[in-house]
Amino acid sequence: MKLYKKIGVFFAGLFFCGFGTAICTQADLGTSPISSLPYVLTFVTHLSFGTTTFIVNMFFILAQVLLLKKDFKKIQYLQIIVTLCFGFFIDLGMYLAEPFKMNVYANQLCMLFIGSAILAFGITLEIIANVMYVPGEGVVKAISQKTQYKFGKVKVLFDASHCLLALLISLFVLHAVHGLREGTLLSMLLVGNLVIVYSKIWDKMKRKFRPQISAVSKPAH
Repeated sequence: MKLYKKIGVFFAGLFFCGFGTAICTQADLGTSPISSLPYVLTFVTHLSFGTTTFIVNMFFILAQVLLLKKDFKKIQYLQIIVTLCFGFFIDLGMYLAEPFKMNVYANQLCMLFIGSAILAFGITLEIIANVMYVPGEGVVKAISQKTQYKFGKVKVLFDASHCLLALLISLFVLHAVHGLREGTLLSMLLVGNLVIVYSKIWDKMKRKFRPQISAVSKPAH
């Protein structure tokens, strides 16, 4: 895949991630683990979800710089632009999904599933593009690189600590639990498994169409 196509796929993935996160949140059953802290901060600061997401992700980029030092490549500063776009997509998604909010639990679960499916699709597109890390994944990779722990283990611990910090801020500042409910756990389980499903579908598509592409690109004799 050519670079401009990879960039296009990456930003398409970012778009779906923003919308998926917003729809999961508007289901009002708790947001995704990685978005739990920015969402709780919306209740503390009264800033938009996209804005608090941008602020938190700036700290993730700073953490990468401090951890990696000279190993932090300058191109990774483009994560700032990525985060600006992501924050915008979240706020746009929150606005568009607002009319679909419902108090019926079955409908909320349905909305959560749809949001998780969209979020997982966005993550899969980012994986396919493979051009850049979003700050949340970048800091996990940096910690993994410095500690020599596997990426998956660090990711689980990072998400758990993210939720714990969001819970502590919610309890001590707001004196109530905000943004963390059963939907947070459900979203985590759904998104992870759906990414696996989407990735398998993508692999099958590649195997199916690669021979055709090779045949077309083969020079005639």
